[in-house]
Amino acid sequence: MDASRVWKVLGVAGLAGVAATGVVVARDQRRRARLTPDEVRARLHERVDGAGADPGEGK
Repeated sequence: MDASRVWKVLGVAGLAGVAATGVVVARDQRRRARLTPDEVRARLHERVDGAGADPGEGK
C-alpha cells in the first residue's frame, strides 16, 4: 500500500470516529434533556449519598 492510500484511509477513519462521537454526544444530550428538575435533583442526592459510603469504591 502506498503512502497516499494510507493517509486517505486514516483520514476516513478519523472522520468516522468524529461522526460516531457526535452521535454518542447527541444521544446523551437527548437523554438528559428528558429529565425533569426533580429527577436531576434526586439523582444528584443519590450520588452524594453514595459518595460518602466507601471512599475506595470509586477507584
